[in-house]
Amino acid sequence: MTTACTTSSTSDRADGAPRAGATGVDDHLFPALGNGGYDVAHYALELDYVPDDNALEGTAVITARATQDLSRFSLDLAGLRVRHAAVDGSDARFSRKKNKLTLSPARPIGKGETFRTTVRYDGTPRMLTASDGGDEGWIETDDGVAALGEPTGSMTWFPGNHHPSDKATYDIDVTVPSDYTAVSNGTLRETRQRGKRTTFRWHNPEPTASYVASVVTGVFDVSTTTTDDGLPVYTAVDPDEADGPVDVHDLVPEVVDWASDRFGPYPFSSTGAVVDHLPDLGYALETQTKPYFQEAPDTRLVVHELAHQWFGNSVTPRAWQDMWLNEGFATYAEWLWDEEHGHRSAQETFDSFYDGTHSESDGIWDFPAADPPSAARVSDRPVYGRGAMTLHQLRETVGDRTFFGILRTWTREHRHGNADTEQFIALCEKKSGQDLTELFDTWLFSAEKPDAD
Repeated sequence: MTTACTTSSTSDRADGAPRAGATGVDDHLFPALGNGGYDVAHYALELDYVPDDNALEGTAVITARATQDLSRFSLDLAGLRVRHAAVDGSDARFSRKKNKLTLSPARPIGKGETFRTTVRYDGTPRMLTASDGGDEGWIETDDGVAALGEPTGSMTWFPGNHHPSDKATYDIDVTVPSDYTAVSNGTLRETRQRGKRTTFRWHNPEPTASYVASVVTGVFDVSTTTTDDGLPVYTAVDPDEADGPVDVHDLVPEVVDWASDRFGPYPFSSTGAVVDHLPDLGYALETQTKPYFQEAPDTRLVVHELAHQWFGNSVTPRAWQDMWLNEGFATYAEWLWDEEHGHRSAQETFDSFYDGTHSESDGIWDFPAADPPSAARVSDRPVYGRGAMTLHQLRETVGDRTFFGILRTWTREHRHGNADTEQFIALCEKKSGQDLTELFDTWLFSAEKPDAD
């Protein structure tokens, strides 16, 4: 569990009386996202979904610790009707304003106190238009739904502290018609059928940022196995995507084993994938333990999303500005895979990005990888391509032994936590014994295309 960012509220009291938790955590790209005054430890979600009506009934039980004396606090929630709210078993008053649900408990909550909030809600969940113009949130498919949360979409299906700086564990129970499968993060503990409906109980014991929490329902071919190390593997494939370019069920454990050798031990207690049939979505997502693919993926995409289990999911940025710590690392994992599997070397891929011949190189010099200019551009190509190029330059400068030592130390020291760019640079300089200011200024913090060496 990590400590959420906290922000002083405008209602701070000099006399030390309980005050309201802030609405926001000082993320300049997403100023309205997240909430101050508390740190969530666990979400227990009970969801009942009727696909024909796209109707959801939910109960969220949120266990948190107060980081200040609280007279009231807020949760992020978009749409849906709140029917009842309680704190520690007593009814709580609540109000709604835009995407904030504000709760006033029956008694103030003291700093350091653990408290439990219960919210009952229902309705038709929203699909949001993300800051970059794509779809996120509760997205209907041809036979179910995919709940995808990057960067803000998780607030469409459960109330919570929806900023990456506040990670928590999850138990998610999903009830659907019995001819459907419901897939979520972690390990399937139980499947229980009652009449024509079945409940799937998922347990996710490792800290998780809410944007990589997910529920996917539909008709799937499910396969289960274990890796050579005994790690459970769960893959769900839409029958319409069964004839894809790779066998995802076989590829997932292969990639996990490969990445573990390079990045350190796999950080979670299960792995897998969901291959859906939603080709118009336009992206895959690194949902924790089971990456979501909108259609049958190729090998590089599987490598990319599984690399995120280390970079982004286990080690999560403190703020969205440091998105390159997710996407640059996952992109460079693709380069490494290619290099080690008889394709282009990482240097050749780097050169093709530099000279603009790579299919993904357009626009990579638009802004510094570590400083997206707006929320709309947080997932643009500089974050991916320039981020990967920075890592390659780092590798060339410090050598393979030190470079891979840096990656393994990074994933070990910040396992299940949050970290930022400054911490990564400090680690690189410590492990290499070099002043790397010029390298990072040139490749990470400058928007200009560097001169060729």
